[in-house]
Amino acid sequence: MGILQASDRSRFPDPVYRETVLRPLFDGVRSHHAEALGRIDRAHLVMLVETGILDATQGAAIAGALLAMEREISLAALTYGGDVEDYFFHMERELKARVGPDIGGRLHTARSRNDIDHTFLKLGFKPRIDRLLTACRTLLTALIEVAERERDVLIVAYTHGQPAQPTTYGHYLAAVIEVLIRDIERLEAARAIVDLCPMGAAAITTSGFPISRQRVAELLGFAAPLQNSYSCIAATDYLTSVYSAVALLFLHLGRPVQDFQFWSSFEVGQLYLPNAFVQISSIMPQKRNPVPFEHLRHLSSQTVGRARAVVDVMHNTPFTDMTDSEAETHEMGYQVFDVAHRVLDLLTATVRACRIDSERVAVNLSRSCATITELADWLVRSEGLSFRLGHEIAADVARAVVAMSGDLPTDGYAAFALAFERHVGRKPAADAAEFTQMVSPEHFIAVRDRFGGPAPAALDAALEGYRVALNTFETRAAATSAREASAADELERRIQDVAKGG
Repeated sequence: MGILQASDRSRFPDPVYRETVLRPLFDGVRSHHAEALGRIDRAHLVMLVETGILDATQGAAIAGALLAMEREISLAALTYGGDVEDYFFHMERELKARVGPDIGGRLHTARSRNDIDHTFLKLGFKPRIDRLLTACRTLLTALIEVAERERDVLIVAYTHGQPAQPTTYGHYLAAVIEVLIRDIERLEAARAIVDLCPMGAAAITTSGFPISRQRVAELLGFAAPLQNSYSCIAATDYLTSVYSAVALLFLHLGRPVQDFQFWSSFEVGQLYLPNAFVQISSIMPQKRNPVPFEHLRHLSSQTVGRARAVVDVMHNTPFTDMTDSEAETHEMGYQVFDVAHRVLDLLTATVRACRIDSERVAVNLSRSCATITELADWLVRSEGLSFRLGHEIAADVARAVVAMSGDLPTDGYAAFALAFERHVGRKPAADAAEFTQMVSPEHFIAVRDRFGGPAPAALDAALEGYRVALNTFETRAAATSAREASAADELERRIQDVAKGG
């Protein structure tokens, strides 16, 4: 039943409940959220004095006690004894012991543990998201720098695990960059939801006191109050949005990691990982094991799995204040950030260190006839053929060159002339020199200068845009950091003023 029964004389808390629920919660809040709870007390007190809900004398007494408690209480030494329900009541009891129950009890005017809980959880959440965004921007910087450096370095692009077409390493990394930019935007959007303050919602419906929710939000460094008071204590989308964005981020990062491992295999060999990252076999001295890619893959998967687990905890929960979305779920989620940083740091380092083995790329391009698409395109442009007919001629040429284990630019002209005459009924206009130039990887790249293509001008324009996006992210992060630092300074100044009776 939801209402206390007068006939129930059992002593709270039951020992099992104390050890399985109350002690872990107390220790979790003491370890992770005590500083945020102190900030909430100070901001709420400043607002109560500024609005006249408490007078200057009352405010000075409470402020002096709060500041003294911050100086004198060792959080590390606090232990849960079961004589109060949780950390909040422990600190309230301490405040009352210092200023008396009447004055001490006034701090809780116009607030509830409901709005307090969601606020301190958000205050603890924001810096974790910010550190993750910083690591994402560091990775983005590395990717852009390497893409610029490797703008013209040829690689084999694969589809369905098979050689498909030549492109450049810079063009490939540009694709990774674009996804990362969108992932950062998703995480920023989720962070903006976290940056709305629940304080002032009280239990559910705000308060009859003339509180200023805007002022508390400002003092705590939030962008604004979260508007609907029921949403303040019931909505969990600030959790699900962040962890969904994190899950997508690491799902997406895991995909190029798969490519890097494939490219670094002995059979492909187009990506070289320096010895500083390579482990050797304990028995086979010839082995170079690029295990960072394995760690990146499974740690990315762990991050995705843990993030999804937090989202799943919210499934089928009631749309109201409930413990499912509170401290222990947040602590579970903090593991996501710990593993995520390992991935981002290692991936940034390996991206900077890896090099393309251009000799192996040249061999693989030669063996695979990867430029043959350009032959079909060229026949349309230069000979006026339909693409389907050009495709059939090109396919005949590719089969002939592969059968002789030849090289398309140097060995393909005879097969081309024969296939062209068989399909068209005349000799081609191009001679062997023109054919060689036309099916070269360099020509293949150069003519693909459309928007988003790998040709230098198109890729340079894209890279310039990525730099703009990175600078925008950095500017927004700096502005948010400055706003929150200014709020912290304002809160410290005002609590000192209140303590002096101002």
